[in-house]
Amino acid sequence: MTVSPAPVHAHRQTSVSAETLLHSTNAGVVVKRTAQLKQAHRAEGRRIALLQAEFLNTKYAGEVTVFVLEEAFGRRDRLHWMIHLRSLAGFRAVSALLDGDEGPAAETDWQGMFTDGSFEETALIPQGWGMYGTDEVLPDGTRIADATPGLRVPPAQEQTAVAPRDTVHSANAGLIIHRVAQPRYAFRAEARMFARRITESINTRLPGIASSFLYEEAFGPADRTHWLIHMHSENAYYDLIDMHMRMDDEVRDIYLDEIIAPEKGGGTWNRIFVDGSMGDVACAPLPPLS
Repeated sequence: MTVSPAPVHAHRQTSVSAETLLHSTNAGVVVKRTAQLKQAHRAEGRRIALLQAEFLNTKYAGEVTVFVLEEAFGRRDRLHWMIHLRSLAGFRAVSALLDGDEGPAAETDWQGMFTDGSFEETALIPQGWGMYGTDEVLPDGTRIADATPGLRVPPAQEQTAVAPRDTVHSANAGLIIHRVAQPRYAFRAEARMFARRITESINTRLPGIASSFLYEEAFGPADRTHWLIHMHSENAYYDLIDMHMRMDDEVRDIYLDEIIAPEKGGGTWNRIFVDGSMGDVACAPLPPLS
């Protein structure tokens, strides 16, 4: 028995083959659903959530992939579903199944296992250059990626120069940090530029250990920015800390860069976001059913 067991990765929750799975770097949209389990149903709720996710994964293999995670270091018994789709339109087909109208959950008191009013959903679309004013601040020669076949927007993998085999994503991460921040409207383009530069600094320095990607929120507050920071294990968090403690000149330059133009008053990244708006939630995949 050890207090540092091997990390649990979400791809183990499903029988669907790895090449068929959608995840946070090859999907066109990620819908993040959260809900609070009642304490009396904490074990059964997790079990049914995993069974229902597998029901969807096999029914819509190649079109939908659902992983179930639990909040780590935060609110106890709060479940997080990561629902990966090719486009927003796909969510309509699976929403009834997510609610338990069919499948294993339909045979249980599924809705009664959760606190009333605790279900929330956020649709996340991979950020792409040219969106929301970023064309105004892009360096000359920056390539604006095309959408891949079957997707309406370029997937998040297009944000990095790191090869897919060295990318950590929702299927192979042991811990995911969901970071949210609200840019000031005047600096919406600069916020995305800064965020993309920081995410790529992580990706290129910690391949196979940690990967970070930027997403736009659909149907929510304008310009709210989302990062999904994927770590191979909980201990990879220390690699992130070490990277910033031993900051090299290139990373330091990102933080010290006068990214805001003089005509907007000038300044570094710390003027870009609304004070107090940045926050993190950590989630870990549920262990697969034995």
